[in-house]
Amino acid sequence: MRMDTLDLRARKKAATRQSLHEAALHLAMERGLDGVTVEDIADAVGVSRRTFSNYFTNKEDAILHADRERTGVLVSLVEHRPGGEKAWPALRAASRELYHGRAVPDREWVAQLRLLRRHPSLLAQQAGDQITLERDLAAVLVARGHDLDEALARLMTATFLAAVRTASVLWLEGSADQPLPDVLDELLGRVAFS
Repeated sequence: MRMDTLDLRARKKAATRQSLHEAALHLAMERGLDGVTVEDIADAVGVSRRTFSNYFTNKEDAILHADRERTGVLVSLVEHRPGGEKAWPALRAASRELYHGRAVPDREWVAQLRLLRRHPSLLAQQAGDQITLERDLAAVLVARGHDLDEALARLMTATFLAAVRTASVLWLEGSADQPLPDVLDELLGRVAFS
């Protein structure tokens, strides 16, 4: 099989996954999570239930897809920062890079999304995702060297993720007039690790 055929297949799969994610998210925001079935999501995209199952295990998985993609990109960005850069500056630079060139979401849309994410079935998966992200980021920081032990890497990662959540809340509540990436960078700049 030719490489361009593989690339086309990969792009089609990525487009289907994204379409299913967007349909799941919009339907859940419209109807509430309990008002949406996997069949509804598949129908909205024009695929079968089986096709949905090839991409996601359930509707919660489909809704959280973009978050998981974003966290994967963040881990990769930290991993590929210059080797001489210390851990905290690497986290801060990776967060700036993550937001660079990306559209910042509308506050009203984010507020609706936050309400949706308070659903118990999503909360459990989000908590698991956060633990995984913290562990993955800490492992990358330790692997980067600089005599960083696992305990300090975990503390640094937890502090970083707390700053991300705090910046999001401040921005969402409108108490920060700056764009979200600037609010986050300012908060991260207030923290220092030796």
